[in-house]
Amino acid sequence: MTNGSYHSKLPNSTMGDRQRHLHFVFMNYDPEYERLQSDRTKRGAMEVEMYLSTKHNDLLAKKLEPGTYHKTLSLFIVDAFAVQITDAQADVLRSAKEVRVVEKNQELP
Repeated sequence: MTNGSYHSKLPNSTMGDRQRHLHFVFMNYDPEYERLQSDRTKRGAMEVEMYLSTKHNDLLAKKLEPGTYHKTLSLFIVDAFAVQITDAQADVLRSAKEVRVVEKNQELP
């Protein structure tokens, strides 16, 4: 990193706010998800996967700036997803009515 780089000019507290961490986002009750989950066929499983992926992507696109996050996966057994975001972005998602809880991944030593 050069002395003239953008990050070297940021105060430590601001630089920390820009660091992305893996967060798990669990969604509130969704009757459509429950309905789709009840179809135990292969086709039903594909519909659940498509529905949740779209739902999770739409929430991120609505709440966060493009290019500032990276969704790593959607969980289909529970209505949730993992995303690389800053702590400030996690607070934005926590305030969304569709979201039940946002938890930062805790790495084991």
